[in-house]
Amino acid sequence: MTTAAPTDTRATGPQSTTAGRLLALGRAEATLLLRNRTALFTALVLPVVLISTLQGMLKKRSESNPGLDVHSLLVYGSVGMVLAFVVYYNLTAAYVGRRGELVLKRLRTGEAKDLEILLGTAVPSLALGLLMAALIGVGGSIGLHLAVPVNPVLMLVGLMVLLATMIALAALSSAFTKTVESAGITTLPVMLVMQFGSGLFVPLEVMPSPLADVCRLLPTTPAFQLIRVGWFGTDGSAAATDFMGSWGAAAPHMVTGLVWLGLAVWGAVRYFRWEPRR
Repeated sequence: MTTAAPTDTRATGPQSTTAGRLLALGRAEATLLLRNRTALFTALVLPVVLISTLQGMLKKRSESNPGLDVHSLLVYGSVGMVLAFVVYYNLTAAYVGRRGELVLKRLRTGEAKDLEILLGTAVPSLALGLLMAALIGVGGSIGLHLAVPVNPVLMLVGLMVLLATMIALAALSSAFTKTVESAGITTLPVMLVMQFGSGLFVPLEVMPSPLADVCRLLPTTPAFQLIRVGWFGTDGSAAATDFMGSWGAAAPHMVTGLVWLGLAVWGAVRYFRWEPRR
């Protein structure tokens, strides 16, 4: 008579989930962010200072362009600048800092996948950026008596494309940034493209037509334009439309935005570095 081999009845530990790993990474990154006064200043104070500058610039533009909707452009541009600084710039610095501290390298030896590490690091920047954008968007809309969004679904789609593109661009920019201190220099070209080429500081409709056409093809402009069309029913180049018409107005921006998102993701995968160069 044979007996069955004894089995190991010891309970195995609970398996972590993707959501759990993202939250754990996000909490750790949030702690580091709160301890970094420079990062907090850049994320919280600098965008507010630039908003006052934006208001002055738009008022001057309205003097030579009487039909310019200053209030709508002020809220829209303020939301865009907050996301640019809090998500793109702050996240680039975070990737560089964690790489220099060998945090990214150590995380790759655990359960978290590469994409989870990148997204987990981005969680605090995304949460803070969305919170500030929501406060400015809702508060500004109520205070300035702006109309309700024409197509909230399109706004959400544009926001998702924009944030995904910013994360990919941050990962790509970090590959060419040696130190956290130099992030202000390496991110400057993209920041200038976002602020001036995406219609945040200078509305595209007041630019010369050839220049405006070029700006509409820049990496972040299509996603910003999707948000603008979903919010106001127009990108400034034509009369405002309704819910159904906004989809047609947004179609070219959607195609261009997805192409740029694909290129940004490819560049991030191709060039992102997980540890410092020796």
